[in-house]
Amino acid sequence: MDSLKLKTLESGMTTVDAAEVDALASGLRGKVLDQGTSAYDEARTIWNAMVDRRPGLIVRCAGAADVISAVRFARTHGLLVAVRGGGHNIAGNAVCDDGLLIDLSQMKSVRVDPASQRAWVEPGVTLAELDKETQAFELAVPTGINSTTGVAGMTLGGGFGWITRKFGLTIDNLLAADVVTADGKLVRASTTDNQDLFWALRGGGGNFGVVTAFEFQLHALGPQVLAGLVIHPFDDAAKLLNEYRRIVETAPDELTCWVVMRRGPPLPFLPSAWHGREILVLAMCYSGDINAGKHATAELRSLGSPIVDVVEPRPFTSWQAMFDPLLTPGARNYWKTHDFTELSDGAISVLTQAIRELPGSECEIFIGHVGGVAGRVALEATAFPQRNAHFVMNVHARWREPKMDRACIDWAKKLFGAAAPHAAGTAYVNFMPADETDRVATAYGANYRRLAEVKRRYDPTNLFRMNQNVPPA
Repeated sequence: MDSLKLKTLESGMTTVDAAEVDALASGLRGKVLDQGTSAYDEARTIWNAMVDRRPGLIVRCAGAADVISAVRFARTHGLLVAVRGGGHNIAGNAVCDDGLLIDLSQMKSVRVDPASQRAWVEPGVTLAELDKETQAFELAVPTGINSTTGVAGMTLGGGFGWITRKFGLTIDNLLAADVVTADGKLVRASTTDNQDLFWALRGGGGNFGVVTAFEFQLHALGPQVLAGLVIHPFDDAAKLLNEYRRIVETAPDELTCWVVMRRGPPLPFLPSAWHGREILVLAMCYSGDINAGKHATAELRSLGSPIVDVVEPRPFTSWQAMFDPLLTPGARNYWKTHDFTELSDGAISVLTQAIRELPGSECEIFIGHVGGVAGRVALEATAFPQRNAHFVMNVHARWREPKMDRACIDWAKKLFGAAAPHAAGTAYVNFMPADETDRVATAYGANYRRLAEVKRRYDPTNLFRMNQNVPPA
């Protein structure tokens, strides 16, 4: 390998001798990849096809020792660093141009102790991989709704999905984490060790170090849950949303019901006459006794005149993957997000109007139903910024052709702006795109100042800045 020119933290370039790169590689269990290596393109390619960056060097880690070596190498040379887990984050911060990419995607260990109901999880694990291990013992940790998502990035931003209302956010079930900090040391963060770091990791994103292992509390669940979709004509949307918000206001913690609005995809159970036409979907999951779930979902399922109702007992692992076919890698994606404490009339009007203006067949709006146990945690207990929000909006613009970029991005931004007067002001950082760096402080609200203080202690030079960045105080 010849000497390399790599980007620095100050956006300049520095030359690293080949001998130094060789020395780094010789000390790893994993591999060093450069632009001439066959695995290079695989390692730099992430979920959002709008992000096409070429790192100067990739360290594909096999364990914590490799991460320590990579961080120390970056620190020694003052390099720009990106950290990749699952590579699913919308902003594309998992990869940088010309700097050093620390690739954790091959760190795939999951160990479950059914007696203590705990799991130890490495940062390259996806939701599907975690679910398969935990569900073997009829246990689960609350995660997201797309099984190809990486556990690491989702957890550090908060983590919510189908069983959050019953068991809390992913971070509410995080017991400890092993973290390589900016000085190249491995530390443990928990309620008894480095408590300030543990507080910040729970919602503060990748600002504070590289997590090499997560320890989670598990809960009894499955192997089956009552879950599925009820699909309605979009013409009924305003009335349905009015009834929906009334019903979920008093829903038991076991019941979660998300709203999806889009054009009908070619699902095998959706009549072909509805493919490509606007629809409203109630996606529901009951994380408890199946018969109790039938009672709890009855009122939601009785609304309007649905096109199809496929709510039924099904394996939790299959339900976790239900939306995977609509969220495959390789498409161009741009998201916008708001937290809502309520779905007001004004918010409903904005959302329904936006669906009448969809710029493409894959664009959609998700309304995530949260609250429950997650909403009963004190705001200051973790870095996660919003415990009062009952709904999280994800404006999901998705398309294939670069010529559609402007129309799809403009649609998402227009909807975001129109919905702002009805929103809480905070935001779920995992849903924020790369062009919202000026929104980070507002998104974290009252927790931002403390995050900046923790950042100053653990990363005073802002080595870990490829994220929704909190600069050191």
